[in-house]
Amino acid sequence: MAGGIAEIVWIGLVAPVSTPDPTAVARGVAEAVIPSLGAGSGAVVLGLAIHMVLALVLGVALAAVLRRALPVERHGSVGEAVLVVSALAIVWAVNFFVVLPMLSPTFLTLVPLWSALVSKLLFGVVAALVFLRSA
Repeated sequence: MAGGIAEIVWIGLVAPVSTPDPTAVARGVAEAVIPSLGAGSGAVVLGLAIHMVLALVLGVALAAVLRRALPVERHGSVGEAVLVVSALAIVWAVNFFVVLPMLSPTFLTLVPLWSALVSKLLFGVVAALVFLRSA
């Protein structure tokens, strides 16, 4: 969940220079997942909730895969941190160049690619810190 919160904070901080309406990002998340609810009055809250659920699922999946793939002595290592951040960069690339163009092309206009990439890398850094503490 910490990674998802880091992404929300980042988008909020850079919104004045990168996104005319930061609530449009949350509405865009809702619309990408449930198109019929993207324009409703609760779309911002729904988008934030969907984002956090997806962040939780991603974090748990990442932890499960990496902790099984790496030997115990590598848990909490710099190498694990690099793998975590690299994995999130791959997730960003797949999301922005494969999934979103098919699922919700308009979402791609809401956040500049550089800002979305930094957001996902921050998720990776925060996840790596969580993994380090849990090692």
